[in-house]
Amino acid sequence: MPMPWFLLSLALGRSPVVLSLERLEGLQDAARCSPGLSCHLWDGDVVCLPGSIVSAPGPVLVPTSLQTELVRRCYQETDCDLCVRVAVHLAVHGHWEKPEDEEKLGRAADPEPEEPRNASLQAQVVLSFQAYPTARCVLLEVQVPAALVQPGQSVGSVVFDCFEAALGTEVQIWSYTQPRYQKELNLTRQLPDCRGLEVQDSIQSCRALPWLSVTADGDNVHLVLDVSEEQSFGLSLYWNQTGPQTIPLNQTDIVPCLCVQVWPLEPDSVRTSICPFTEDPRAHRNLWRAARLQLLPPRGWRLDAPCSLHAQATLCWQAPGRGPCQPLVPPLPRENVTVNMALEFPLLKGHPNLCVQVSSWEKLQLQECLWADSLGPLKDDMLLVEARGPQDNRSFCALEPSGCTPLLSRASTRAARLGEQLLQDLHSGQCLQLWDDDLGALWACPMDKYIHQRWVLVWLACLLFAAALFLLFLLKKDHVKAAARGRAALLLYSADDAGFERLVGALASALCQVPLRVAVDLWSRRELSAQGPLAWFHAQRRRTVQEGGLVVLIFSPGAVALCREWLQDAGPAPGAHGPHDAFAASLSCVLPDFLQGRAPGRYVGAYFDGLLHADAVPALFRAVPVFPLPSQLPAFLGSLQGPRGPRLGERAEQVARALQPALDSCLRPPGTAGMGRGMGPEAGDRT
Repeated sequence: MPMPWFLLSLALGRSPVVLSLERLEGLQDAARCSPGLSCHLWDGDVVCLPGSIVSAPGPVLVPTSLQTELVRRCYQETDCDLCVRVAVHLAVHGHWEKPEDEEKLGRAADPEPEEPRNASLQAQVVLSFQAYPTARCVLLEVQVPAALVQPGQSVGSVVFDCFEAALGTEVQIWSYTQPRYQKELNLTRQLPDCRGLEVQDSIQSCRALPWLSVTADGDNVHLVLDVSEEQSFGLSLYWNQTGPQTIPLNQTDIVPCLCVQVWPLEPDSVRTSICPFTEDPRAHRNLWRAARLQLLPPRGWRLDAPCSLHAQATLCWQAPGRGPCQPLVPPLPRENVTVNMALEFPLLKGHPNLCVQVSSWEKLQLQECLWADSLGPLKDDMLLVEARGPQDNRSFCALEPSGCTPLLSRASTRAARLGEQLLQDLHSGQCLQLWDDDLGALWACPMDKYIHQRWVLVWLACLLFAAALFLLFLLKKDHVKAAARGRAALLLYSADDAGFERLVGALASALCQVPLRVAVDLWSRRELSAQGPLAWFHAQRRRTVQEGGLVVLIFSPGAVALCREWLQDAGPAPGAHGPHDAFAASLSCVLPDFLQGRAPGRYVGAYFDGLLHADAVPALFRAVPVFPLPSQLPAFLGSLQGPRGPRLGERAEQVARALQPALDSCLRPPGTAGMGRGMGPEAGDRT
């Protein structure tokens, strides 16, 4: 996993310089000395017993420094071990002294000859070597000629070949003489591992060791391990700390193969290893999130993952915007996946719609359309599956969301409708062959031209639909305009007196605000004079009925009397009413509608509270709704508006307020009501 460079440096240490080691042949240890010295290596190892420090009787040889060098001890050409060569540098310590008793007593010298003051020196030098798991001690005898004996001067060195040691271990070397005249020398060295030595081909442990290298990518650093496919390995990244520690772990970095190894930094310490996330569901989810499919041109691919996976892979065909990717099994087989190893597709050509599905325990975990980056986005191509039988018998089907549809079938799918055209495209070389073997083949056939034809038909249908809508709009235009102005209403009343005319005028003006398109003779006196009451009524009634409106019969005492005259005497006497009395003229047409049952849906009745009792309305006219006003204004307005009209609660209150002053004026005793002018847009248009 990527981590900061400085942390990785702490974990791995500095990369050593690569060294080329000298090669030693044979199994025997050996010793050699500097020119002028003679030395001998005792056979076998000795017991390491430094003993106590004693006084030197005179000049003696003592070790002054230690020096090491790495070499290879080889038993065969490619079978070597790492070996530590040790050089011990020697010097003369002490000098010859005259005995004290001889100086004090002044006695004559011993008649025996004195030991020569410049005699040669001999010493036994011990080398002690410790490196886990071995410990050795060897004894070297060294002799220095008298000519080289100079107190306090170096006389040369003795070299021992060699102590075998493991790569990467820590070694400790001690040197002293027997008897010991001074504190022993001590040297500690950390041996390099295989990375720092040119020994991979000669030391067997280096050939089996995972070779580790580091690559940097911006702020991220990657560990690259070069191991054989059969080899298992462990990796520990650790902090060299003391005391109890809490090491935080990012949950996204936890995977099943993440193990922890801990050990005390002491010689011969036992390492404790645990792999706590092997069965952790979170670790397995993180593993699949970290897994990546990579395309290796021309037809290779690889599944990169930090841990081994139990998975199978297959190719699938992904149609643009048409559901899940459809596995190509058969004809192509499933493959067991080995992570971090290159695999090859059994394909002739790549295609952007070809994708790789990786499943584990029958569950889809990963899907990548690997060619999408190099070959562009998904194409609307049809995948044809060719099956080959005996005697060159071939059949074709097209892979669709519902399955593989035979091209020459009667199914209601796109492939079945275009079956013959697709076969012609295949035989004319317009399809790309993706896979081929003895049992069948896969072909990708472009569908662009068929899509263009389909869009032409779609555009033509849209144009026809738009034309039909425009024609319908023209046909409904007048009706829409009429609906915007409101429903038509023709008011018929008897002009009993001026006060009642003002009351009808107030009602007509209020109904115009509902809104309704109101026609009343009170506002059409010029037309009445020009056409006559009967012709005017016929024209208004025909228009109102054609537009779906209503004729409103407003009953008053005068209107009731006229109706009874018509019903009893079959019509009033000529000239009994004024030239503008449309109500009297209209009864000749209104009564037949009621007598013949044509009135419902065309007429409604109304009368004003206090001016007429409900029982006064002739029974013939009760075949249609008759509303007292203003007590039943909401129902009256609802009948005029029809079932699709808006809610009229507020409108009814406004009409009631407009009617009340005129109604109060009609209800006053005779002689007290003021004479006023008629109401309405054309109240002054009277002749």
